[in-house]
Amino acid sequence: MNQEELQKLVEEISLKYFHAPFRHEVKINNRMTTTGGRYFLNDHHIDINGHFLDEKYRADLIGIIKHELTHYHLHLAGRGYQHRKCDFKNLLAYVGGSRYTPDIGLRRRQTRNYLYECENCHFQYPRVRRVNTRKYRCGRCGGRLELIRKNK
Repeated sequence: MNQEELQKLVEEISLKYFHAPFRHEVKINNRMTTTGGRYFLNDHHIDINGHFLDEKYRADLIGIIKHELTHYHLHLAGRGYQHRKCDFKNLLAYVGGSRYTPDIGLRRRQTRNYLYECENCHFQYPRVRRVNTRKYRCGRCGGRLELIRKNK
């Protein structure tokens, strides 16, 4: 799906479910990893995650578009467009949009660079960041922690 097809799809969904036209631009953003789309308050354009444009994610894409259009139409109407507002929740449920973006495996994995072990019970604690072993103790038995492995 290219930019023009996406623009046409968003305009069709806006008319069909919201009974109001979408008069702004839709852009494809391939850099997104944790979100399906984004609505911009200042110029009212919508970014859609390019990874969801594949045909196998068609149902997810429509749910994401409905979610972003809910932000769009409520913001232009001067009503509660934020996730926590009742107006947003009610309209999103009415049109059948997705509340959360499905995980399709794009999230970055954090590497556990440090491995600590308790001296008493030998319980291991993998950590991304260094731990001050003078200040922190084992959560199970209160024993001292010892640095076992450092990957950096």
